[in-house]
Amino acid sequence: MTTSWEKAVAYALSLPDTEMGTSYGKPAVKVSSNGRAFLYTGHEDQSSFGIAIDLDTVEILKETDPETFWQTPHYEGWPAVLVRYDSPDPERVRAMIERSRDWTAAKPKVKPRKKKA
Repeated sequence: MTTSWEKAVAYALSLPDTEMGTSYGKPAVKVSSNGRAFLYTGHEDQSSFGIAIDLDTVEILKETDPETFWQTPHYEGWPAVLVRYDSPDPERVRAMIERSRDWTAAKPKVKPRKKKA
């Protein structure tokens, strides 16, 4: 299922209130109603994609399935976890993509950034 970026995106876009966009200049799937990214390419795009999720869930995922869910120092301390494309548990990966969408959808709408003078 999530053996590639394209398949991860296809699944994420099948969820309600989602759209393709960008995050930090890279492709990402966002929640349409608030403009926040929940699935993105990340820095390790050859092997993994990233999802936004609460810090407690990040720790649980890393502890219970480190073969699939992991972080580099770049992501430590942030509500995000990397997901390997070759996960042996695609059902859990899909469930976490859904949970990421729901968690992100509950956040307020992104405020426009002020332009620097």
